[in-house]
Amino acid sequence: MVAIEGNFVDAVCCEIFPARIKFDTHIRSIERIDNAPDVYILPGFVDAHVHVESSMLPPSEFARIALRHGTLGAVADPHEIANVAGIEGISYMIADAEEAQFRFLFGAPSCVPATQHDTAGKSITANDIDKLFAEGKTGYLSEMMNFPGVVNRLPEVMEKIAAAKKYGKNIDGHAPGLRGEALIKYVNAGITTDHECITLEEAEEKIKAGMKILIREGSAAKNFDVLSPLIEKYPDKTMLCTDDLHPDDLLRGHINLLLAKGVAKGLNLFSLLRSATITPVEHYQLDLGLVQTGDYADFIVIDSLEKFNVEKCFLRGNCVFDKNTEKLTELHKLRRTDKPKDKRVNNFNASKISAKDIEIIAATEEMKVIQAIDGELFTKQIHYKVDKGATIVPDINNDILKIILVNRYKHEKPAVAFVNGFGLKRGAIVSSVAHDSHHIIAVGCDDCSLVQAINHIIDIKGGLAIIYNETLIDLSLDIAGLMSSASGEEVAKKYEKLNNAALRNSSVLTAPFMTLAFMALLVIPELKIGTKGLFDVNRFEWTSAFSR
Repeated sequence: MVAIEGNFVDAVCCEIFPARIKFDTHIRSIERIDNAPDVYILPGFVDAHVHVESSMLPPSEFARIALRHGTLGAVADPHEIANVAGIEGISYMIADAEEAQFRFLFGAPSCVPATQHDTAGKSITANDIDKLFAEGKTGYLSEMMNFPGVVNRLPEVMEKIAAAKKYGKNIDGHAPGLRGEALIKYVNAGITTDHECITLEEAEEKIKAGMKILIREGSAAKNFDVLSPLIEKYPDKTMLCTDDLHPDDLLRGHINLLLAKGVAKGLNLFSLLRSATITPVEHYQLDLGLVQTGDYADFIVIDSLEKFNVEKCFLRGNCVFDKNTEKLTELHKLRRTDKPKDKRVNNFNASKISAKDIEIIAATEEMKVIQAIDGELFTKQIHYKVDKGATIVPDINNDILKIILVNRYKHEKPAVAFVNGFGLKRGAIVSSVAHDSHHIIAVGCDDCSLVQAINHIIDIKGGLAIIYNETLIDLSLDIAGLMSSASGEEVAKKYEKLNNAALRNSSVLTAPFMTLAFMALLVIPELKIGTKGLFDVNRFEWTSAFSR
């Protein structure tokens, strides 16, 4: 048994006092003392909803970086890799996570593909979900994005929900903008959470309907400023999450940054801590202690209750992070260098394209255009005047750029449309991270750059790239075209180089590549692009760029 002294922040009883905590694998005693070192001891943080794949790192490397910021656990939905590689992809994530001194709770993906309109690499059926639960590999049903299917009680959707209920598992939600009677039907089906709220009114309606709200602050969607008042008003109904966090942002901080931001706003410390620790642990029945006598000895040591800089992390009584050592870096080197490439899953069968493949002729005198919005996953639909019968080219001055989606799983004619909001002045950006089916998606100012960028990603079988001033910069994603086997620091450095190149190229978006990835997500309004062209999410149907 060992002991540690510091200012104990009791998140359960809402008090702070100098203490000596004795522990082995469990907390054996918490003794009040007169004086303690100027550090704070408290429960580790939990990311209540995250797609690890969006960090472009496998779980073990995500965990290594997250520990630096005091995160000891994550509720992880592996539906990104499941769309690419199915059960094999989920198994890869779980196996890789076992290398980490961290507590992952993986979900069984409920929507692979996301809708009946998506063309994913694989599918996850109700039988697959039942098997995952029966084998004990997953701990909850991941976000049910097909909210129209739930509201309308589609049999295949309800079978997946029934599988979760059979094993007593929580069911996560995903219902952007869902209100009124439709919301009640959605909640009554057994959905317990939502992380897509963008207004207080929507969030409060969902809380009153019986849901918990996950307040999201990721690389693309940032809802903390708007929704943070919920934390004090409904401390037991709110949790914190990132959903999708790119590697450079993860390197800078995680849930600790949200706590610091909340304290700076004047929010109650214990309400904030509840949302980052107690509520997710209790809701998801996470295997994490909350620093109470008899709990597992899982806790963190931080420098202050303003900055939340992490000194040490403990899991089951073992120090798994110490800011003064390089132990975790050495462990990373041992883990990652001995992994044979043939063990890394992928599914990439795209055919190269030509400029002829992405020509588009105006069928009318007006064209629908996707409007991207910085900091939001939602898009708008705007209209742009064109010459009927003419070949449409990007209008750089008015920020009307071409957007292309290429099926990565089979040879198929590319989908071609136009987008506003990216602000690029030359070249193109491209990614094989395109939620949720992860086809190849690109936005560009000219066909030559688009073709070059897309064909490069096909050559390397997944990654990100930018053509800028006739120079190509890329980041290879050798694991499923979603993640890299390189270190988090190296991936973050390369990603930041790509992002900065896009910003120098006049992009007005905070995270151009993250925003690009969501232009293909057919479950978030209003207008998106899929393998068959433009998709009207509000009507939940395909639409022509030239139809009214």
